[in-house]
Amino acid sequence: MNDIPAYVPPKVWTWNKENGGQFASINRPIAGPTHEKELPVGKHPLQLYSLATPNGVKVTVMLEELLALGHKGAEYDAWLIKIGNGDQFGSGFVDINPNSKIPALMDRSGKEPIRVFESGSILVYLAEKFGAFLPTDVKSRAETFSWLFWQMGSAPYLGGGFGHFYAYAPFKIEYAIDRFAMEVKRQLDVLDRRLADNEYLAGKEYTIADIAVWPWYGALAKGLVYGAGEFLSVQDYKNVQRWTDQIAKRPAVKRGRMVNRISGDPASQLHERHDASDFETRTQDKLGEPVAS
Repeated sequence: MNDIPAYVPPKVWTWNKENGGQFASINRPIAGPTHEKELPVGKHPLQLYSLATPNGVKVTVMLEELLALGHKGAEYDAWLIKIGNGDQFGSGFVDINPNSKIPALMDRSGKEPIRVFESGSILVYLAEKFGAFLPTDVKSRAETFSWLFWQMGSAPYLGGGFGHFYAYAPFKIEYAIDRFAMEVKRQLDVLDRRLADNEYLAGKEYTIADIAVWPWYGALAKGLVYGAGEFLSVQDYKNVQRWTDQIAKRPAVKRGRMVNRISGDPASQLHERHDASDFETRTQDKLGEPVAS
């Protein structure tokens, strides 16, 4: 750690160089579009613009779960937003989400289209629209919201903190990795203690809290993100492992995880989803097309 040059922050920060790392080419200190590009619109009431990152998977799992319950109004078109290429900075996407982050949803089922951005907001919107995965009794509803917003506050330490410095930063910084590894292990312990006496995060019922937390912490528990499973001893969190496996078996979760996926087994990649039959006919192993970048 002593080999790292000392850094003295200037009095006023200016953006005069890329900061390095995997996402340097798309990071910038200003908002707004970088180019004009309209978004496509499909045939269904709900139009989703996303990528199968953990935040994107939340919404596709939710939509597939709603469809599994028989909510035909939850039919959707899922369009691929390649964030590595800067698609999220197109003018059409910025119109839906001024923060230029996936996922973003347009609900065209009413007289006027409604935009919804931020994954937690989308989950709440859909749960209330269809009356599903959000308990109606006050106590369980409060517990669901508490764990939903726990994920919103905690995951940045996992992704932007630990994940960045452990896997993506241009060089390793012991202090940063130690700081965020400690926090992520604390978060895993929080989950493990909660799940020791509860089947799901809000209690006995599977809710949007589980749908929000699972793509992040379930993937972490199985060593699927950042190559950090062994480093964090994720196998020690037995209750998180049980909960992760239980949710992963749900057919709607299996489908939702495939939508807008552009990595891994080609059979698990459905770059765009416009019909339920696409899971059988439009995955990358069926199409034989190059993987999107």
